[in-house]
Amino acid sequence: MAESERPAGTSEEVAPPVQQCFMIPKKEINVVSDMAKWKRSQAYADYMGFILTLNEGVRGKKLTCEYKVSEPIEKLVALLNTLDRWIDETPPVDQPSRFGNKAFRTWYAKLDQEAEKLVATVIPKHLADAAPEVAVYLKESVGNSTRIDYGTGHEAAFAAFLCCLCKIGVLRVDDQMAIVFKVFNRYLEVMRKLQKTYRMEPAGSQGVWGLDDFQFLPFIWGSSQLIDHPSLEPRHFVDEKVVNENHKDFMFLECILFITEMKTGPFAEHSNQLWNISAVPSWSKVNQGLIRMYKAECLEKFPVIQHFKFGSLLPIQPVTS
Repeated sequence: MAESERPAGTSEEVAPPVQQCFMIPKKEINVVSDMAKWKRSQAYADYMGFILTLNEGVRGKKLTCEYKVSEPIEKLVALLNTLDRWIDETPPVDQPSRFGNKAFRTWYAKLDQEAEKLVATVIPKHLADAAPEVAVYLKESVGNSTRIDYGTGHEAAFAAFLCCLCKIGVLRVDDQMAIVFKVFNRYLEVMRKLQKTYRMEPAGSQGVWGLDDFQFLPFIWGSSQLIDHPSLEPRHFVDEKVVNENHKDFMFLECILFITEMKTGPFAEHSNQLWNISAVPSWSKVNQGLIRMYKAECLEKFPVIQHFKFGSLLPIQPVTS
């Protein structure tokens, strides 16, 4: 819409018509050699750009600091609260095997059915056509209902979901801190509850050699939060007292707290990679190292990326710009 055609008194909030054909995202990475396509794709460039933009956005900031909370952010939190409530409404069932409680499938079936409606509550009417495309990433972000597992590929789908909301203009530049601190943090809480309630298996875990059984991004963004902290150094995160006193301010420490709740034995044994990271001298070095590790261990691993789906918002086509 040209400036002259705008009704008087409206600001740029009147969104221009979107000239976009939305589509249901689909699998494109079927064999290992397809990975080259992924690394050259617009989707990879946009996804990684999104992760790094948020990494800068939260640098040196506490979870508890002041930041703007827009209406779409509130709606996303409400959506996650709904998923949380469904866990309460779907208790685990009695079954012989300890892991992978089948009640997760009942919970997931509900999300599968309602995902588009949930997404429609977050996006404005004139973008309603985007809901089916964006909803796919939401459904992919909570784990696999056949295997009852969850891992970094599912986490990546949630980041992709948020990235798509940015691409269609629902989330804006000034939402950066709220995306990580309010939405992603709430997502982590819900995922931890799923993992605990239904005893989900780690997907594609490297066991003791992986960074964490379930997550990766909160370690990246969480280490960025700690850059230039006056007193907390990487060596401190293995100290229980430090974690207990500071976890509400820093995502990284929240992750450490969850690991120590879930695992027994010496930290150096059950989380060897993190133990090694605690020897790195500065948080900025930790942050850079984790970004490299994320690319190598998650984004460039076929078992993780084969499940990623591509549509109009995150296209498999090679980068143009």
